[in-house]
Amino acid sequence: METLEQIRERLLARFPGATVTLIANTAAADQPSLLLDAAHARAIAEWLRDDAELRLDYCSNVTGVDWPDKEIVETVKTTVADPANPEAPPKVVETKTKRLQPGYLEVVYHLYSMSKKHGPVILRLRTGNRTDQVTVPSLTPVWRAAEFQEREVFDLYGVVFEGHPDLRRILMWDQFKDHPMRKDYVSPDDFEWEPTPHGEVLERAKKHYPPPPAAAMNEGGTA
Repeated sequence: METLEQIRERLLARFPGATVTLIANTAAADQPSLLLDAAHARAIAEWLRDDAELRLDYCSNVTGVDWPDKEIVETVKTTVADPANPEAPPKVVETKTKRLQPGYLEVVYHLYSMSKKHGPVILRLRTGNRTDQVTVPSLTPVWRAAEFQEREVFDLYGVVFEGHPDLRRILMWDQFKDHPMRKDYVSPDDFEWEPTPHGEVLERAKKHYPPPPAAAMNEGGTA
């Protein structure tokens, strides 16, 4: 199979207006990926599926990732001469600045070719932020195997897949609020669904228990 860089070059030639970024992976798996812009993602996906050399006809899994806002500290080094002592060697002064890198949600697709027996090719889609720009194009119309998995990412992370044929929760109930796999998700205290709360769960749940009835308080002759 072609390298990911070769695939990227062919994609840019085929879709000159697209943004296709090679994302390195320094982990042990060493599986780099291609980050696609939303405007061209569906067309690129169809091309990857239909290209005679690749035939990426199977999407094995779809994964969601939450990247919260991150504070970035940048250090700039400058060389400064001492005006009081021109003969002295210049000093290196470090200036640190902080900036906030906005967070986003990410969807990762692992693609294989059943006919060519190769893969994976890994694709990434990113939302604009984690609040009001959480829409990406659905790739279910290209790979039907993505249908339930995109629903899971929608349910647990809050990514909205435009063009999905049946986008609704798949693990949590319809009235459930928030998205449990978000890194800033706060679990409730009451745990009404927990049949036998214990430990820390029990201590949190006690705050929501009703007060004991008056009869129980007076039991044993005490007021």
